[in-house]
Amino acid sequence: MISSMTGYGSASRQVSLGAGVVADLQVECRAVNSRFLDLGFRLPDECRGAEPALREIATQSLSRGKVEFRAAWRVNSGAANSAKSNPHALGAINKDRLDALYTLQEKAQDAFPKAQELSIAEVLRWPGVVSEPRGEEDSWITAAVEAGRAALAALMESRHAEGKALVGVLTSITGKMRDIVKVIEPKVPEYVAQYQEKLTERLSEALAAQEQAKAGAELMERIRQEVVLYAVRIDVAEEFARLKTHLQAVDTALAGKGLVGKRLDFLMQELNREANTLSSKSVSEECTQAALELKLFIEQMREQVQNLE
Repeated sequence: MISSMTGYGSASRQVSLGAGVVADLQVECRAVNSRFLDLGFRLPDECRGAEPALREIATQSLSRGKVEFRAAWRVNSGAANSAKSNPHALGAINKDRLDALYTLQEKAQDAFPKAQELSIAEVLRWPGVVSEPRGEEDSWITAAVEAGRAALAALMESRHAEGKALVGVLTSITGKMRDIVKVIEPKVPEYVAQYQEKLTERLSEALAAQEQAKAGAELMERIRQEVVLYAVRIDVAEEFARLKTHLQAVDTALAGKGLVGKRLDFLMQELNREANTLSSKSVSEECTQAALELKLFIEQMREQVQNLE
């Protein structure tokens, strides 16, 4: 299935911290456009060990895009309320750290007698004084990998949905381009004939004024040769043929599966080249306008193609 490179997915898992306390771990997976696969991770310290597994999972599923995994956790309020009856649920006092802090405070007050003593809140917030339930490292890694896998699956689903929508948009544009070709291509011989007639008249007037001594037959033969050569230069039959071939290639790619972004990006360059040639060889205002419309549609497709994997 053709996929977009942009998408979002999230999933959550619970981690037991011990003493009846449970943490809710939320993992988000975001993706935007990129020429190659670029993975990034913003994980809390508890989940750092899950990064290699998440990287492997993402590499197996994705080929292009800038993808970032983000994780955050908080204590489950319901589980915390039910654990209040357990004195160990709120954490344990580290007596060694507490004694060391008390000693530091006495030394500081000896040096600064007017210094205020630490409040209970400040003591409890001091790093290492309270050992809160943190859970086992393996539990954090397992939960992060499971949530990351589920978030990536949700991301893939959103990418597939957007890819399907983009295919519809691109197919609609190629249809409009074909309509333009169907209208203009049959008229090109008429445009060329009219231009040849005008060019013949102008050359006749110019050459007649400069070369009155030459015979009329010789003059007309020279004019005929010049007009034929110019008609060859402005013939756009090959451009229209290549344009239709490229449009067919675009539709074939969109009807297929898998990775089409780079292929379609190349086809946009080829389509643009043919549209530019049509514009430069144009011999009528209608043909010029058609070439400009084709270039506009090609640019619209190019912007959408940048989103496809």
